Amino acid sequence: RDPNSLVKPSTSQTEVDTGESVKEKSTVKSTATRHLFLIRHGQYNISAELDEDRKLTELGKTQADKAGNRLRELGYPYDAIIISTMQRAQETGALIKSYLPQVPCKNCDMIREGAPIPPEPPVGHWKPEVKQFYEEGSRIEAAFRKYFHRAEPEQIKDSFEILVCHANVIRYFVCRALQFPPEAWLRISLYNGSITWVSIRPSGRVSLRFLGDSGHLKPDELTTN
Repeated sequence: RDPNSLVKPSTSQTEVDTGESVKEKSTVKSTATRHLFLIRHGQYNISAELDEDRKLTELGKTQADKAGNRLRELGYPYDAIIISTMQRAQETGALIKSYLPQVPCKNCDMIREGAPIPPEPPVGHWKPEVKQFYEEGSRIEAAFRKYFHRAEPEQIKDSFEILVCHANVIRYFVCRALQFPPEAWLRISLYNGSITWVSIRPSGRVSLRFLGDSGHLKPDELTTN
């Protein structure tokens, strides 16, 4: 958040000599809000060993298609679609892109699925190797810092970005953005093709507008894997 709201600034010798105050140096501030739409990929073939074979099922394609249509219906002036490089996210992103053909699109390795941090409480049936948390967790944390920040001072209009990625990544992002213990990420459940919407205000305050919204899907289209 705004540094001036967190600590009492000290006065340096330079400021004493020049008469320049911390308040005067802090007048250039962000005025725009950044909106991030986090889309979980559609259902996919979990039995395949290689990522390139983990393609969307027919239901997964329907989920992704309806997520794209819902984003179009919301009608926001989207600035970018950022897609994980994993197969299931790539297919999901392509279907979403078909509804928003004018929006620039790019891939990102940083938001691939992974094990962000050891969950608390631990889960008996899911035990990645400890090294996965160190390797994948640092990457996912770096992705959080890359995408979750206040708008730069020169940004005048609100921005709207779509990130097509994965449940673990989205759950971790939400906990970090809301300043919840990140170890709680595994307590959140997200449907395939769901939409999570986070807004970051100029002050740095974060609002969770949607969490795993799936109202665009029928009851028999709801899946978690």
